Amino acid sequence: MMGSKTVKKNIWIFNHYGCTPCTGRLLRHYYFGKNLIQRNREVTVFVSNQLHYLGKTFDTEGKLYKEKSNEGVPFVFINTPKYFDNGLKRIINMVSYMIKLFIVTKKYAESHKSKPDVIIASSPQPLTCISGIFIARRYKVPCIIEIRDLWPESLIEYGKLKKGGILAGLLYKGEKWIYEKADKIIFTFEGGKDYIKERGWEHEIPLEKIADINNGINFQEFNEQKNIFSITDGDLDDEKTFKVVYCGSVRQVNNVRAIIDVAEELQKREDGKEIRFLIWGSGTEEEELKGLVNEKNLANIVFKGQIEKKYIPYILSKSNLNLMHGRLTGLLRFGCSPNKLFDYFAAGKPILSDIPSNYDLIKKYNCGIVIDNGTVQNLADAIVKVVRLDEKSYGEMCRNAKRAAGDYDFKKLTDKLIKVIESGECKSS
Repeated sequence: MMGSKTVKKNIWIFNHYGCTPCTGRLLRHYYFGKNLIQRNREVTVFVSNQLHYLGKTFDTEGKLYKEKSNEGVPFVFINTPKYFDNGLKRIINMVSYMIKLFIVTKKYAESHKSKPDVIIASSPQPLTCISGIFIARRYKVPCIIEIRDLWPESLIEYGKLKKGGILAGLLYKGEKWIYEKADKIIFTFEGGKDYIKERGWEHEIPLEKIADINNGINFQEFNEQKNIFSITDGDLDDEKTFKVVYCGSVRQVNNVRAIIDVAEELQKREDGKEIRFLIWGSGTEEEELKGLVNEKNLANIVFKGQIEKKYIPYILSKSNLNLMHGRLTGLLRFGCSPNKLFDYFAAGKPILSDIPSNYDLIKKYNCGIVIDNGTVQNLADAIVKVVRLDEKSYGEMCRNAKRAAGDYDFKKLTDKLIKVIESGECKSS
């Protein structure tokens, strides 16, 4: 057995949709890899060559896989079939990645004449976790499962799967099997233990092997980008208006239409005359909502379109209030850790959220306002409340937001990850 003092130096991370700064925006394992390497660990991240978040393909030159180091973090891009939507081809891609992990990791270990000391297998899709468990058995090393999305709970919540159906029952059994076989489980939200207890699994899945490591921010990089990558924008530079900024996709799931309703309400009110909404992002509803703004003759809301992520730190830092807005789901009872929340923290400006959750970080750090009932009237009133804050109260929210960003810097999150790694014991040895 591997005790808690065993140092595990060679770490393999499996993430089907893992990104580098050149291949996408979700950089959790890139930042973990970078920080682990700085702490004298070896790290390799195994990902698909189908770049899910860009809709592009990383060229493996016809080979089974291709290695590429990204600022010192080795990535292995596995050649998997192309897909364009959430249909059958995407499922085939998932299965392909799962199967090829067995082949690629064996060849990689042979070519590098080394084997892992620990494997971290990350969802959202559970097939990656299954591969991680069996490949860890091959090398007789611990397998840590990371859960970034609850399957099948999420599918049920969004109406894609019937809760009492046969398929849901099979998926729940598969999920439980993964948790039982994992040496450690990391949830990216704080309510992981709540979920296990709600399912009634705490007797088979000991709560002491469960940890939570939220998403986070590279605070130093954020500040560097804020200072280097600025934009000239008349609305953003206007010091006479109170700027409410929303960054995110403009799709039905995010209910951006509701922001238009709030803008319409505030345009009618005397205490809302100085407020302007700036929307950065694109999506399937963008053109329709632009037309609605013109139809309503709203002068206080502007759709800015898509922009490169490197400009987001500057934009958020120039706002007066950043808006966390989206769809309410039952999954919020387990917590919420959206990536952009940590960008909002790092910007050091108050945050208004109509996505209340358990373990709410905005409430915890007192760096904004969280509305339990996000009606148009309530949102409008909350924005006006922030506008009317005295300088001391407003400044305190700003400082608290930056304090939150500091606590969720990937350097600190990596310290938590190392503790989980070093406490793991291998069931296969």
